[in-house]
Amino acid sequence: MSKKLVLASNNAKKAAEMQTLLAPLGLEIVPQARLGVDEAEEPHFTFIENALAKARHAAAATKLPAIADDSGLCVAALGGAPGVHSARFAGEPKSDERNNLFLLEKLADTPSSERNAWYYCCLALVRRADDPCPLIADGEWRGVILTVPRGNGGFGYDPLFWLPERQLSAAELEPAQKNALSHRGIAMRQLLERLRNRSL
Repeated sequence: MSKKLVLASNNAKKAAEMQTLLAPLGLEIVPQARLGVDEAEEPHFTFIENALAKARHAAAATKLPAIADDSGLCVAALGGAPGVHSARFAGEPKSDERNNLFLLEKLADTPSSERNAWYYCCLALVRRADDPCPLIADGEWRGVILTVPRGNGGFGYDPLFWLPERQLSAAELEPAQKNALSHRGIAMRQLLERLRNRSL
């Protein structure tokens, strides 16, 4: 019988992406919503603190090991914003479309040469809610913010996230390509490497 790992995310697209990335673990990945776990509060200023809060929340509610990610887009011209507020950049309710429009408004007077940005992801895996040694991994993905969206894939800010070396937006990548290149893919490979010598 495979061991269960709770995925502390209620974002269906993110969950699907993480399910694929977690496949090498050979675990039964259970989204927290399936176990009746609500989203955790994310009051912190850093991705790592929010990822840990979400993982501990899911582990406490289910008494199972849990993994969470906190990720977002950081734009140099905006001092690193939207950062940890990426999902709610344009306010409530959360909306990718409104967030993208708000980002374009914020950068309306910013020339192409100053539209550098990066996606950042922090993963936190806890064996139990009070795990004193959580596994932490992170990844960064560099790009440029477009002036108009391109592509229909991905989620979040992917239609505006341009990859100069690929001449594609993140929303134009095939899922397997995105998983190979993305901040979340980088962080997950780092986490899987660390898990090789650790047990859940």
